[in-house]
Amino acid sequence: MDYIQRLSDRINSDIAKLDFGTEPKNLYSPIRYTLNSGGKRIRPVLCIMAAEMFGGKYEDVIEAAIGIETFHNFTLIHDDIMDKSLERRGQKTVYKKWDTNIAILSGDAMSVLALERVTKVRNFEVLEIFIQTAIEICEGQQYDMDFERRLDVSVQEYLKMIKLKTSVLLAASLKTGAFLASASSEECDNFYNLGINLGMAFQLQDDFLDTYGNVEKFKKGQLGNDIVSNKKTFLLIRALEKATPELKAQLIHWLNVEIFDGNEKVRAVKKIFDTLHVKEDSENLINEYFQKAETNINNIGVGLDKKRYLTEIVNNIKNRDY
Repeated sequence: MDYIQRLSDRINSDIAKLDFGTEPKNLYSPIRYTLNSGGKRIRPVLCIMAAEMFGGKYEDVIEAAIGIETFHNFTLIHDDIMDKSLERRGQKTVYKKWDTNIAILSGDAMSVLALERVTKVRNFEVLEIFIQTAIEICEGQQYDMDFERRLDVSVQEYLKMIKLKTSVLLAASLKTGAFLASASSEECDNFYNLGINLGMAFQLQDDFLDTYGNVEKFKKGQLGNDIVSNKKTFLLIRALEKATPELKAQLIHWLNVEIFDGNEKVRAVKKIFDTLHVKEDSENLINEYFQKAETNINNIGVGLDKKRYLTEIVNNIKNRDY
């Protein structure tokens, strides 16, 4: 069986065995529901993979890896409330299955349980990495919410937001694994930068695919959901920066209109994107971050045989079209 799949299966097995408690039922059931709802487990996989590349053992890293995954899933519970999302991973979001108050409290408990897991490795530096990352993710989420009410968001502001909201947790996962395997500080920093660059590429690609992905494979439903919901993506922000006064007025019209046909709005905004060549701008930036990630992998001081699975993960993300 493939190494990555074996690692993911083992992590899933360990997560399924977690005993967070049973009572009160409405506190702990949503936590189990969320953690057992699937997901690629990319963060704990990267954490353990980084450790094993430097001779670390699964058993010495798994508590921190599960803590990171638990925190990631906590953020999803609260994100879904803020975004008013109805589904996550093909099933009802926690606040829709229970209610908003239960989702908030279960999420709060989940964040503390994540911290508890990380403390089990008994390493102050790892705890510092986790706490700093947790704060940064909250900062990123706040920026994301702030941007909803603004039309003057710059590309640099957007890149800072996705770095905080998405990239830093991937970076922390890789750095934590390397650190617990006693990699040098230079190697740990290189792993951190790899996570940042991979996360930036992934999120920019996610935005891109929502508009330009393979419609037959797209799992989130109709392409253009970001356009319909006025989400401040790189494509929209770049278009607003590049637009002539006439095209900018058209964009602002579609951002402000309250009653509209979704398909018509997607077609109109996408036509503006195409006119301004923001598709090409996005592709170039995505490739730039992937190239940086590949450079980070090349700089890891282990043999190619130990890096091949990390390269495989990056290539799988790079080549996705939905």
